[in-house]
Amino acid sequence: MAKRAHLPLLVVDGYNVIHGTTRYKELIDEHAGSGALSDVAHLSRDPYGHDPFGRAREALIADVAAYAQHSYDPIVVFDAAGNLSDERPDWSTAGVRVVFSRTGESADTVIERLVTEARHAEREVLLVTSDNTIRYTVGGIPVTTVSSRLLAADIDLVNQSVEVAREERGGGSHMALGDRLDPETREKIDRLLGRKP
Repeated sequence: MAKRAHLPLLVVDGYNVIHGTTRYKELIDEHAGSGALSDVAHLSRDPYGHDPFGRAREALIADVAAYAQHSYDPIVVFDAAGNLSDERPDWSTAGVRVVFSRTGESADTVIERLVTEARHAEREVLLVTSDNTIRYTVGGIPVTTVSSRLLAADIDLVNQSVEVAREERGGGSHMALGDRLDPETREKIDRLLGRKP
């Protein structure tokens, strides 16, 4: 993460965003917490297989990764209270650091610590939460706070842009590096590789 230290820190209050937006709230599996493990969870012995927030968390993390890309150093913070393990491990995926609060610690406390550390390092912070208490606690220069709904709207714009790009390519599901090149550069590369006369 040292090479990302020059980027502004993007701190996302995970469950606050999930509960504050329809997009993720719809992914909460109301029946998963019933104690009955799904077939897949039972076969894989996944200790979090019946976690009702699993799909919502995965979708949020993927969206934050797409949103942050090379503009932010993203961290999504989840309150681990009530999860299956008080010591649920933190991990990084798709360039997003995922942090669960520890026993006796709230997600707000983790967010305050991350923002304070960034302030001491004179690093810009974008905090995404609709929790007014944490917004007022950590807000101020160099911290910018935005609501969960604003992040969801921005993510929708990113997804729409990707869909437009796919349609312009003819509906292909993957964009190649060459698709980002201007036509003149693309033609030069094709000639060098013998693809065009």
